[in-house]
Amino acid sequence: MTTVPPAHTARRPRARLLVPAALAALLCTAMTATASDASPKSPSATAITAVQSDHEGAQRPKAMLDDWLRLWNGDYDRAPGIISPAFRVHAALLDGGDGSSIRGADGLVTWITQTRAAFPDLRFTEQVAPLVDGRYASIRWTATGTYAGGYPGAKAEPGTVVTFTGTDTLRMRDGRFVEYWVNTDTLQLLTQLKAL
Repeated sequence: MTTVPPAHTARRPRARLLVPAALAALLCTAMTATASDASPKSPSATAITAVQSDHEGAQRPKAMLDDWLRLWNGDYDRAPGIISPAFRVHAALLDGGDGSSIRGADGLVTWITQTRAAFPDLRFTEQVAPLVDGRYASIRWTATGTYAGGYPGAKAEPGTVVTFTGTDTLRMRDGRFVEYWVNTDTLQLLTQLKAL
């Protein structure tokens, strides 16, 4: 006896073909829009330019995020190249502030320096590959450092190694970061510092 596959099974191969076809149509539409805005070129030159432009656009945010981590790791010379003078922070700070007083490259470097004072060897590493969507970039990180003492309410001994995680989301404009949202696992940090 021959069995007939259910109707929904027979439709699946078509659906698999439609997704790549839809993506190809979107790509062609994007390239056409780029071509109509650009100076006259041959169709193949326009397509190559659009692909190169997309590739370069994806590389710049990644390079900026690499510099961002280096900045947090103490390479303060990176700040002027990636931080806009209009840079502002949105964060729930441990002192109860909201980050609005931290402005521009100098303000950010001051904040990072204060953070690193309690953990002089603090090292930030990428935990998950960055996500970039238009003007926004997000990176999940892990920070590890040796507690040097001096944190209010902390009962951990100096020399205690702490590890905590967080996610930075940044808005980019004109090749620099202009806005920053941070979510840090503060509970994880304060528990290790015995500050709870």
